[in-house]
Amino acid sequence: MWMVHFLSKSTWVSAAEYGVFGTLLAVAMCVPTIPLQMVMAQQTALGLATRRERELAGTIRMLFLGTFLVAAALAVVVFFFQGAILQRWGIPNPAALWLTVGVVLFSLWMPLFWGLLQGQQNFLWLGWAMMSTAVGRISIAAIAVLVLHSASTGMMVGVLMGLILSTLIGFWKTSSLWRVAPLPFDWRTVLGQIIPLMLGFCAFQFLFTADTLFVKAYFGADETGFYVCAGTLSRALMWLVGPLATVMFPRIVHSSAKAEKNNLMGLVLVGTAVLAICGVAGLTVMGPFIVRFVAKPSYVQVATSVLPWYAGAMVPLALANVLLNNLLARSLFKIVPALCVLAIAYGFALTQFHDSLIAVLQTLGFFNLLLLALCGWFTWTSPKQQAA
Repeated sequence: MWMVHFLSKSTWVSAAEYGVFGTLLAVAMCVPTIPLQMVMAQQTALGLATRRERELAGTIRMLFLGTFLVAAALAVVVFFFQGAILQRWGIPNPAALWLTVGVVLFSLWMPLFWGLLQGQQNFLWLGWAMMSTAVGRISIAAIAVLVLHSASTGMMVGVLMGLILSTLIGFWKTSSLWRVAPLPFDWRTVLGQIIPLMLGFCAFQFLFTADTLFVKAYFGADETGFYVCAGTLSRALMWLVGPLATVMFPRIVHSSAKAEKNNLMGLVLVGTAVLAICGVAGLTVMGPFIVRFVAKPSYVQVATSVLPWYAGAMVPLALANVLLNNLLARSLFKIVPALCVLAIAYGFALTQFHDSLIAVLQTLGFFNLLLLALCGWFTWTSPKQQAA
């Protein structure tokens, strides 16, 4: 996934074009992929633990239809407001915008299949599906940029093809779940589980991804490109430690459904802390070399100056991710309203504190610390968690 950003060194990709790519990628990152995957993982793990596979099939079909309708509504909005969007974000080629609509559709479908694999605890094929996203992305994007000289549009083609490849793998390996004849399910109970999961993980994902969109709105094209470079390196820390929580979540759902004790959260939290802190130290020390290796020399000064702030802000976010996965896997939903308020406050703060890129990252780091404190409070004050 990270290697596609090496294409920013190409003479065919200017800092402005790279900034456009980063912005369109941030739009795709704002799609609630994390919530959708976790909802599907929770429903799958719960359905398998309670032997309700046919009710699960009905839930799966409902979610796929719902996500398709959301993507269709987005396409209608883009059709009517295309000119305004292109002007506001400085996108030179309308094709890149419409490719992003396709990216959004498959960004909605792919995590549903990933969630099915995760809920099955089929981590072998979940890993292959994840890696295929990266393989498709870099190979197609490299051809588009280096051979066809297509810049941001070609890079978005690579993103779309990677998503399609990963979705097809998930489609193939989960057929035993969604092809069975569905039975009616208690939709009120299901919505009572899905809605808080969606809201909680949506709030988390907003804290994880929204900063790039605000930077694009308040800063120039070159500065956005530098910021995207630093953000790509820093977010790699989350992809490094994320699989720990990915493995933890369905196992806690399963043990919670069967009233079994499980101390997995503590082990995952320690492992995440060690990996994240080591990653920040490495990026801080090796930052100038890594940026020079990945991007053009013009990126080094600005990207290096913001990299320690960006990487540091990811540590509390990574730890909060573990605690939040544990809470929501146990259906401890009392934290969700507070998370939504925190996300709204974060969005408002970014409209007020954007004098510099550092100010944006200080805001991000402050709210990530608040998120960690909030998750810690609800984790260690919940009677159900203490009983586990």
